[in-house]
Amino acid sequence: MELYLDSADIDAVKRLARVLPLQGVTTNPSIIAKAGKPLWEVLPALRDALGGEGRLFAQVLASHADQMVEEALRLQQRVTNLVVKIPATAEGLAAIKMLTAQSVSTLGTAVYAAGQGLLVALAGANYVAPYVSRLDAQGGDGVKMVGQLQQLLSLHAPQTQLLAASFKTARQAVECLLAGCQAITLPVDVAEQLISTPAVLAAIDQFAQDWQHAFGHGQLGE
Repeated sequence: MELYLDSADIDAVKRLARVLPLQGVTTNPSIIAKAGKPLWEVLPALRDALGGEGRLFAQVLASHADQMVEEALRLQQRVTNLVVKIPATAEGLAAIKMLTAQSVSTLGTAVYAAGQGLLVALAGANYVAPYVSRLDAQGGDGVKMVGQLQQLLSLHAPQTQLLAASFKTARQAVECLLAGCQAITLPVDVAEQLISTPAVLAAIDQFAQDWQHAFGHGQLGE
């Protein structure tokens, strides 16, 4: 399994990289815009926040295949160990085919249907990213679609990893993992939901209180 953080918040990535087994960070144009800094400044900072290691994902802005390929090559040349995100449009599929022929690592993004995701994989993408919460918002079932897509990949394109994205709750992420997806990328708030559970903190406080009451101090001692 691969765990990624979906953010360009350098401080948050640094904080969570200390405690989570992150394989890297995913971004998109909206995430970069929210950071308010140029892409070429954000990506190296994210790599530093990961301790100089980890895989980064950045997305092209062009809408035509030829321009997508140009942007993808520029991204790969300037950032090591980068996966280029390509929208799963008709032009995007053409771009993925061309980039695959040039051994450029790609992720097909903005996937809303299992069949659409399979086409991304057959075009040669290394990863395919279904949008879970966004599909739910349209009246669909994001987790169910993830399960269907994973079955299709296992049967017809096992070389492509499903990287589930767009989460609102930790439960959605867990359900996608139970459905068989091999990787997930979490927003900072959802990652923190997995780490910080009020019931756990309450239990720890009770342990400390009971120990203090029995022994009069808060350390194990000799």
